[in-house]
This record gives sequence, structure tokens and C-alpha cells, in this order.
Amino acid sequence: MPAIFLSPSVQEYNAYAGGGNEEDVMNQIADAMEPYLRSTGIRFTRNDPDQTVGAAIRQSNAGNYDLHLALHSNASPPALAGKLRGTDVYYSPNSVRGKRLADIIANNFQRIYPLPDRVRALPTTSLAEVSQTRAPTVLIETAYHDNPEDAQWLRTHVQEIARNLTQALADYFGIPFIEAQPARPGTVVTARGSLNIRNRPSLDAAVIGSVPMGSTLQVLGQWNDWYVVEYNGVTGYASRRYIEA
Repeated sequence: MPAIFLSPSVQEYNAYAGGGNEEDVMNQIADAMEPYLRSTGIRFTRNDPDQTVGAAIRQSNAGNYDLHLALHSNASPPALAGKLRGTDVYYSPNSVRGKRLADIIANNFQRIYPLPDRVRALPTTSLAEVSQTRAPTVLIETAYHDNPEDAQWLRTHVQEIARNLTQALADYFGIPFIEAQPARPGTVVTARGSLNIRNRPSLDAAVIGSVPMGSTLQVLGQWNDWYVVEYNGVTGYASRRYIEA
């Protein structure tokens, strides 16, 4: 199952029009993404709000992640302070996978942002968190925090933004998006042997782990006749027919 490095802004000094700051709101979005990511089966590691950007890049590069997603909000240049609106989704021009993810995120974000024609995917070589990360990376400037309307939209649409971004990630990885639901224990009730954990909700999918009969696992989400489960550090899909939860 996919693993991502989730990197909300550490820029607490970027004040929002009407109250709040970039670090706080972006971390609220990351917090709200976590239940969706778990239920959907996307493993994640987060940066520390007390880190520098450089430290977050080093932490990401030290791991083995399928992608790096940085969450930010934007600010206008001084001459246009408070006047600009829109969403910019940045990727490295050297990354085919980064561009594909940026396009998916931008297309999906158009469904919820008030001005969809101002949502765009853009290449960049000037942002360190895009150019210096080892994993395919997207940095999304969700909206302009110095614009009163954009700042208010960010503060009041945290849950919707979190859900939308997780849907885009599921689309990118080719797995079902699953609504957030509380994790719960389940017991394997196979007639004999072990229950297979697979990397997709299909009997034709690769087996990535197994759970002995009678063992307890964590049920993270449900997709039709499949559960997203976690057992001994392995996350994947298992047939709900053989799990009492």
C-alpha cells in the first residue's frame, strides 16, 4: 500500500486576513486528512510543526515514500496585497509522476474552490520542497491567505479540503477512496489456515501479508466486500467474509 510524507507548512509567521496563520490552518487540514488516509489505506508520516523546511526535506528523503505532499497557502506580492485569489499546484518539471499528481489534484480541487478557473498546475524549480525532495513531490498553495475571502474560505472548509485532497491521492494511486470511519478490531474466522492481505481489493491482486486464523487485526475501512486492514505493520485489503468486526 502507498506511503506518503505529509508536510503542512511550518510558517506560523504568515498571518491570515481575519485571523489565524498558515502553519495552524495547514496543520488543521493535515489533521483532518488523517482519518481519510487511514480508512483509504494510505500510510503517512508527518513533519513536525517545530521543524524547519530543510529538516522536513531531510526527514522525507531519509524515508521510502511514494510521494511528498506539502500543504501551503499563498500571499500576494506587496503591490497586490490582498487582491489575488487562486490555487497553484506546483511540481518539478523533471518529474513525470509529480506532474501527473499535480494535474489530478488541480482538476479535483476545481470542484470545491470558489473560482475553479483560477486553479492551475505549474512547474517550478525555485521551491526547495519540490526540487530537493527525493520522492515525487507536489506543493499546493491552497489559496491566498492575505485575501479576506480566500482566508475565510480556508478557515471554514478544512474538512472539505482534506477530503478532496485524499480523493485525489486515491485517484493517483489507483485505489478506492473510502470515507473516514473509526478503526475497530476484527477477528479472522477462516475455516483453516491464514487470511491473505492484498494490495488491491481483488482476488487477483498481489498478496502482501497474511493473518493466522483466530488472530485480531485492525479494520480501518470498508470497500464493498473488502476491508482495509492493518496487521503487524502491514496495511492492505482482506475479504470481509472472513473477518468478524
